[in-house]
Amino acid sequence: MSLVSRPLPALALSAVALCAFTSVANAQLEHSRVVENPPLLNIIRQAQPRAVAKGMPLPATETALDLNVTYTDGKIWNPAEHRYDAVKLRSYQGKGVNPDAPYVSPTISIFPGETIRMTLNNQLPPDPSCSTKIENVNTPHCFNGTNLHTHGLWVNPAGNGDNVLISINPGVSFQYEYKVPSDHPAGTFWYHTHRHGSTALQVASGMAGALIIRGTRFPSQNANGDIDTLLTPTSTQPFTERLLVMQQIQYACRDAQGKIKTNPDGSYKCDPRDVGGVEGYDQFGPGSWPASGRYTSINGQVLPVFKGAKTGQIERWRVIHGGVRDTINLKFRKLKEGSRSSARLTAAQHDAYVQENCTGPALPQYLIAADGLTTKAVIKTDVTVYQPAYRWDALMVFPQSGVYCVVDDAASASASVEQTAPSRQLLGFVRVDQDRPVPDDVTRYLTSELVTAARLNMPGQIRGKVESDLRDGLKLSKFVPHADIENGEVTGTQEMTFNIDVNQNPAQFQVNGKPYDPGRIDRVLKLGGVDEWTLKSDFVSHPFHIHINPFQIVKILDPNGKDVSTADAVDSMDTTDGIPDPQYRALKGVWKDTLWVKNLVPPGNPPGQYTLVVRTRYQRYIGDFVLHCHILDHEDQGMMQNVRIALPDGRGNASQGHH
Repeated sequence: MSLVSRPLPALALSAVALCAFTSVANAQLEHSRVVENPPLLNIIRQAQPRAVAKGMPLPATETALDLNVTYTDGKIWNPAEHRYDAVKLRSYQGKGVNPDAPYVSPTISIFPGETIRMTLNNQLPPDPSCSTKIENVNTPHCFNGTNLHTHGLWVNPAGNGDNVLISINPGVSFQYEYKVPSDHPAGTFWYHTHRHGSTALQVASGMAGALIIRGTRFPSQNANGDIDTLLTPTSTQPFTERLLVMQQIQYACRDAQGKIKTNPDGSYKCDPRDVGGVEGYDQFGPGSWPASGRYTSINGQVLPVFKGAKTGQIERWRVIHGGVRDTINLKFRKLKEGSRSSARLTAAQHDAYVQENCTGPALPQYLIAADGLTTKAVIKTDVTVYQPAYRWDALMVFPQSGVYCVVDDAASASASVEQTAPSRQLLGFVRVDQDRPVPDDVTRYLTSELVTAARLNMPGQIRGKVESDLRDGLKLSKFVPHADIENGEVTGTQEMTFNIDVNQNPAQFQVNGKPYDPGRIDRVLKLGGVDEWTLKSDFVSHPFHIHINPFQIVKILDPNGKDVSTADAVDSMDTTDGIPDPQYRALKGVWKDTLWVKNLVPPGNPPGQYTLVVRTRYQRYIGDFVLHCHILDHEDQGMMQNVRIALPDGRGNASQGHH
């Protein structure tokens, strides 16, 4: 069997109704939807790679696929009403789309060295705002224009590459060509629409999907390899993969005057004959997501059940935050026996339900990759913080049979996009069957199992190194895709500050004091250069994202100058129930493409500004791309900059073409 044709591990064995359970705790899951991995796109490979020897790269191939951008009629489960709401949303359609979950886009799965030819066919209705000049480009507009961004990929940003500076208007088709280099890191990435002026509206409709690069490169004495080669199934560990695309589809129903219909508590209301949609930026803004009463969906399902888990099995959870503007604090707790049903809970009732019924100890999560890039060592945590666009790969071990709650946990206000302390929300359940016994020390068990996998999967010349690293604090040093950026490499500096000027009407969303201007190049950087960036926010907090080249975190300083990115750091400037914010701990030295830039308080109050220092190399690709806040309605309203990577001119400056 060729490596390409081998099927991915299934998340759930089938999509049949759940069996009748013997306990009250299990019985409440009978009406829940079983969640499966998003479907793979029907990829046509022009040349099937042959099976390769250990450590040999796959030969280059091409994949071709079409996606139609259309309005799609569907339904989304509304737990509070215990029924489906009818919706009509912009979405990607075509071969490979699951008709039962049409608002989660299919998964693209490739190998390094492959080329993706993706054709977008914009079949949305005509939109005059896409073709006429508007007075303010940072006023949301062109809701039916689109384009595509491969988030986190290190590819060409220009022309037919990862170009987000074009508009594919209604009636237009365009083929993107992503030539993924053979030395591209394997990992968990994603793709989503990125047309300035409509990005939030379209992503909030579900126009996003997973993009997985699978690795076959074994580490050697002279080069690092892909973590996938360690996690290859063995006779005792299948290393089952679960792929989770978390989305926040904030659909609303409107009255005859176009106003959003609401319940007495302010949550969104859809009557039985209504059809919900995402049609205006009045559906976004501070506090809008929790106030809406909508639910985070996972792979297109609301409050789903994960099946197929077994005690003692190590599972790889690839989790993508594909939402627009809300923080998710992922935690797992055992559901107590005899718990009351979770059916018909409103979103506002989740906090009380979770505190009453999800009472088991927090299950440890063992993080192995941040934004698709393997970490130097496993990061053990009880809660994983997902800001918009974050991805984390975690190894999970369920020690007991039964049902586990998947929870969006409470957190401090400063740790959340909404700047208010979020309540606990139930995201779903995991049903775990009895298999292998797990000792009380789960970390020791995981270490032993990974050492065994290394003994079975690693080449002889590197096996001992990988095993000794794993025994020494679960280090993954032979799987890190990028070398550290040392002090002596740095050739320049950059500063970036987010701000919202609320004294203007409407408020201005700014980077370095200016709103986005599509005709202005804000930064010209030299190919081959290495910059140290200082990131800050003057007004509340924002997730920073830059396209094409990832960055390495050097330090994160709280307002008192304390580095809160070390392995044992405690960020206690702001807490919930006395619990410090965990999201920066152990990030020193980690590579990412999106990072939360924190500010405790608005301007005019005591200083609450954090200082984040990161470094990045500008390698291989020249061209124009963007950096921006990944609260996507902030980006649409101007919190973005144009960046150009240019050739050096040989005299210490950037080349200006023929000048």
